[in-house]
Parts: sequence; structure tokens; C-alpha cells
Amino acid sequence: MSLLTIGAFAKASRLSPKALRLYDELGLLAPARVDPVTGYRLYAPGQLERARLVAWLRRLGMPLARIREVCDLGERDAAAAAREVRAFWARVEAETAARRDLAAFLIDHLTWKDPLMSPTFEQAAEPLEIRYAALSDTGLVRESNQDTAYAGPRLLAVADGFGAAGAPAGAAAVRELRRLDAEGVGTAVVPAGELLNALEEAVEQAGRAVRDIAGSGPAPHEVGTTLTAMLWTGSRLALVHIGDSRAYLLRDGELFQITHDHTLVQSMVDEGRLSPEEAASHPQRSLLLRALTGGGDAATADIRLHDARPGDRYLLCSDGLSAVVPAEDVRRVVGSAPDPERAVRELVALANRAGGPDNVSCVVADVVEPED
Repeated sequence: MSLLTIGAFAKASRLSPKALRLYDELGLLAPARVDPVTGYRLYAPGQLERARLVAWLRRLGMPLARIREVCDLGERDAAAAAREVRAFWARVEAETAARRDLAAFLIDHLTWKDPLMSPTFEQAAEPLEIRYAALSDTGLVRESNQDTAYAGPRLLAVADGFGAAGAPAGAAAVRELRRLDAEGVGTAVVPAGELLNALEEAVEQAGRAVRDIAGSGPAPHEVGTTLTAMLWTGSRLALVHIGDSRAYLLRDGELFQITHDHTLVQSMVDEGRLSPEEAASHPQRSLLLRALTGGGDAATADIRLHDARPGDRYLLCSDGLSAVVPAEDVRRVVGSAPDPERAVRELVALANRAGGPDNVSCVVADVVEPED
């Protein structure tokens, strides 16, 4: 079998000689032979398949360390290597979608600052109001309720505490956000940037409050809370979310989940390692990747804006509802209940009829035009 020089191999594989030397140093694509006198690298024709796979994966933007894993796996199990590529691309698409949302917000935000453009959203939109209700229940199995649910004229919030001090941790997180309500942050139409900044600062304070409650015990990281909340202003809702409590939007008869669970199982779904059906019954479906906890650095919450329309209905809930009641049953109740009070009562009743294995909290809010 004749060997190829590095130049010939580079041309055949569409990799530069410089890249081939780097991949050799990293153990990603070692030459078949190195001349002991000249030090020239020589490659076997059979290495072209791996080299071309490396080139394709680099074009995808895959890190070199992961490329080596995929290539090694591909030599043993091509189907498993394909799943790894699918998982990588699912994560890229998820990150791209998040950056797309941020880019859209920044474009709008900067456009509003241009005096030559049309009036800003805040200047032009008609103010709307919300009608709301909140209900929290211990359920049928737990001895105490570690959930906190709150609904007010400008703030909606659900927190699901965990650990020995889970109940006070969740209550403290919501209490910090309620300061925005008390200080009147949402009483007037606020520019988008200021609204998001105020909410981000409140979440940081909530994180500090949780750490204070957890204290310096033997395992402060095991105390914490999820937090999903909305701050209302004009005709916009600023959403903050961390953990696996959820926010949904009912619009035109369709129910949309507008938060993303920060759980190990959801990350596996995002990467293509699990199907949504497999995730629903996975034994680790409640294992959180992000939450407000008593130990370590503060976790990053998702914060963004949502435009509201008259007729919209929002649902915030702990996983005592979403993990127990089928999505279609949630949609049916949210879509048919005549008012928020009836909706939260029926949703909690659904969770308890399903066994009530966990605390359950629901907040429902309707977006309405103000009465004259």
C-alpha cells in the first residue's frame, strides 16, 4: 500500500497541511508513518474517510475535542456517532434560537431610540390590564407546602422550594420580586431596557435572599427554589425564569409553553438523546441544572419580554401540575374556564385527582382592555 505525502493527503481530504499537523499533535488524526530521517508525515489512503469526517465536522463548528470523540465512536458504532452529531446540532440550534431572540430584542430596542423612526412601542401601544388569581395546595402526599404563588396588579410569580428550608427560600425569592410591585415599577409604561434591568436586579436580590436562608449549613447547595415570574407594564410582560416551574400562553385557542425547563432531562431532549415521550417518564426528570440555591455562584435566569394582546391568558405553575397532569388536560381547563379564579381551582383539582404527589401552585391571568 503506497502512502500519501502530507501535500497529497491534504488535497484529497480538503484539509490544509497546517491543519493536519495540528490534528496530529492533538491525537485527532495521526499519520500512518513519520519518516525517521526527514520527519515527513505520510498518510494511508484508508485515513481519508476519517479526515473528511473531521473536515465536515469542523464546518459544523464542532470543537476539536468532541470531533475526536465522534470520530473514535464512528469507527466502532456509526449509529452512535450519528446520534452525537444530532445532539450537537440540536444544542447549536437551541443556542442560535436564544441568540436570535436577543438579537430581535436589541434591534427593536435600538430602533425605538432612533428619533427618525415611528413612535416607540411604549408610546404607541394602548395600555392593557390583567385579571388574575393564584392558588397553592399541599397536595395529597407531602406533609408541608414548599410552593409559593403570588398574583397582583403588576406581578405574577410561582416558586417551588426544595431542601430543608425550601418553603422559606421560595417565599423569600417571591418577596424580593414583590418589591417591584410595591415600588410601582410597573405602574407606568417603562422602556424595555429599564424594565429588564429592574427585573434582573430583583432576581439577583432574590438569589442573595435564598443564600441567606440556606446559611452556612453542611449542604447549603441542597436548599433552593425555582422561580417563574412576570412583571406587567402597559401591554408587555417581562418574564423571568429559572428551574422547572413553567409559564404558558393561551392565544387563539392554542396553549404554548413559553419557558424552557432547566433540567437534566430537558437538556438530553435538546441534544437529541431522549424523546419528549421518554423524558416524561425518566427517573431523573426533576433533576435541576439551574435554580436559585444556597451554595456556589448565582445561576443565570432567563429574562425577556413578551408582547400581550387582549384575550391572552397566561398560566404560571409549579411542576406539581405540569409533571402530573397531561398537557391536553391543562389546555382544556385553561381554555374553557370562564375566569382565572375558576381556572386555578380546576387545575389544582386536576393535579389532586391525579394523585397529588407534589405541592401544586397555579397563577392564571387574563389580559383585558381597561374599562372606561
